Amino acid sequence: MSNLVLDAEALYRELLRGVQQLRTPDTRLVGITSGGAWLAERLHKDMALPGEVGVISSVMHRDDFAKRGLAGAGHQTVLGFDVNDSHIILLDDVLYTGRTIRAVLNELFDYGRPASVKLAVLVDRGGRELPVHADYAAARVALPAAQSLALARDDKGQFSFKVEGQ
Repeated sequence: MSNLVLDAEALYRELLRGVQQLRTPDTRLVGITSGGAWLAERLHKDMALPGEVGVISSVMHRDDFAKRGLAGAGHQTVLGFDVNDSHIILLDDVLYTGRTIRAVLNELFDYGRPASVKLAVLVDRGGRELPVHADYAAARVALPAAQSLALARDDKGQFSFKVEGQ
């Protein structure tokens, strides 16, 4: 087990500052299920943004769909706005290989063609397999490939991280 300790609430406050810098008056927040959706919901509320927060799932566009099937299929994409010509900030908890981001971009384009898409993450852990980068990362950490980092949310909406694996 790793000795890595991350203060998810402190990182959330950094993410809030970063998203405020990235956004324009007509920016829409879209969170990737589930951790990114939690972040988008809380950011939307804390920034007192109008309209709805979007939630997007990678399930139908994953390159490992044959192996995973509909795992996580309870989380569906809900975009209560017209994607065409929208400026979107895509939110995720942990950026690792870039494969989820690729799948989510395919899903997003099924709904229309946005004017721009920026990516903001709580933690960038490196290890990219695809040429994907975050426009804003609250933290960058290195973890062995055998370990995973998972965002958790308690019933009061407070965030924490779990480091799992060897």
